[in-house]
Amino acid sequence: MKLFSFSTNDNPQKRLGFKIDDLLIDPTFLAIEFPKSLDTVFENWDENSGILKRIEQKLWRLSFTELQKHGLDESEIIFHPPTTGQCTFRDFYAFLQHVKSARALRGLEVIDEWYEIPVFYFSNPNVFIGHNAKLKKPDYTDELDLELEIACIIGKEGKDISVENAPDYIAGYTILNDFSARDVQRKEMRVGLGPAKSKDFATGLGPFIVTPDELEKMEKGKGFNLQMTAYKNGRQISNGNFSDIHYSFYEMIARASQGVTLFPGDVIGSGTVGTGCILELRPENTEGWLKAGDSIELKIEKLGKLKHFIK
Repeated sequence: MKLFSFSTNDNPQKRLGFKIDDLLIDPTFLAIEFPKSLDTVFENWDENSGILKRIEQKLWRLSFTELQKHGLDESEIIFHPPTTGQCTFRDFYAFLQHVKSARALRGLEVIDEWYEIPVFYFSNPNVFIGHNAKLKKPDYTDELDLELEIACIIGKEGKDISVENAPDYIAGYTILNDFSARDVQRKEMRVGLGPAKSKDFATGLGPFIVTPDELEKMEKGKGFNLQMTAYKNGRQISNGNFSDIHYSFYEMIARASQGVTLFPGDVIGSGTVGTGCILELRPENTEGWLKAGDSIELKIEKLGKLKHFIK
């Protein structure tokens, strides 16, 4: 399934939509009882996802012409992040190429400990922004950057989850853009507590939550054979693949849940794919850091595209 959360200008209440082929569908026309929002769905993902699967099957049985009658115009809806209104957000550092490149810029090697455990930092779940949102560049940075990442959304409550059982806890995958203030981050990293204010203002998430069954037969390495690309003002600047990941999401979930409970809707980020940010590519090769007037579009095969506008 490919699900999304949306509202309209005349109705701010969040609603649940389906992506069928290239159509965005509001399934309420079926007159079937179902969870009307992702918040409700995550109250019991196992049961509710089964209900939604049956609705999806009904939608697929309709003709394309019939579906078109109930399709939503992307330009007329507001996309919301595909998670709950209350969640935690852990962002890992799981792609080796990015780690090597980022540390080399500071004259550092990859430390041995990185190869021993998957490491994450807590970020701000209150600043998730959806597809097509406008982001005001923070006044305190002159080096605004994107980060091309993939994220998984936790589907059910769990603690001390094993690597082997972790797949059962993934509701689905989505695209994540960990916007970063690099000049602020450099100062913070010298202190040794990791990034904080440099990543405290906005994180793009969405537009769809794509259930794992959609990615069957795409498994490769510790991830999936999915191309990951980034575009700045329509020009491709980055190209990576999810299969290059060093730590699997299953390993990340096991690490995150050690001694602590993960809850439905919690977001686990992968960290930046290799070449997935201006920091690695260098601003002189990408027409500078992000500034007002720029558009950024992240694409991940099978997951869709996530676009934002800098103002």
